[in-house]
Amino acid sequence: MSGTGQELEVKFYLNHPDRLQSRLEALGARLEQPPTHEINLRFDTPTLDLLHSGRLLRLRQDTAAHITYKGPGRVEGGARLRQELEFVASDFAMARAVIEALGYQVMLMYEKQRATYALGEVLVTLDEMPYGNFAEIEGPDGERIQQAAAQLGLDWQQRILESYTVLFDQVKQTLGLKFRDLSFENFAGMAIPPAALGVQPADQDQAAG
Repeated sequence: MSGTGQELEVKFYLNHPDRLQSRLEALGARLEQPPTHEINLRFDTPTLDLLHSGRLLRLRQDTAAHITYKGPGRVEGGARLRQELEFVASDFAMARAVIEALGYQVMLMYEKQRATYALGEVLVTLDEMPYGNFAEIEGPDGERIQQAAAQLGLDWQQRILESYTVLFDQVKQTLGLKFRDLSFENFAGMAIPPAALGVQPADQDQAAG
């Protein structure tokens, strides 16, 4: 998240995340966070008021506990812009208890393995999701995000503006999956083609280095 309290980003589905990592290193990108496991809890009211209004309340555990609010999104400069407010809590379990005491319930648990790189004025994350590999580029404006995508050999036309949870809903509908959580355990042994997510790889012709 930027210091403005807003998030401007796009995602790309990857066939070859190792090649993109090599490209980042060749471009001199700085590793901000090594691969780190995340557990995310998404909260809502029993009537899904936040979901229906395009808002999000999330508690994430990685190297710390983070409470995040995101507002409704819109497209700006070819990327997805949302208000994002986030702070660190001292205790994950206590933060969950407070949120639940306010009447919110866990509606979804999802996990990922994430590494973060700084490339000029943008942040690039390499995300291993239970259903595939992705890159996310966040920056101050759409032009610089698009420039970074070009540097990395990613096809801008294949950018993804939906969230990981929306992609999860897509693959559940496509494949008839009945489980609630987006976990590595639930997807163990499953090979999910990008078409089931409604996306196409952005690194089809990317060469190593």
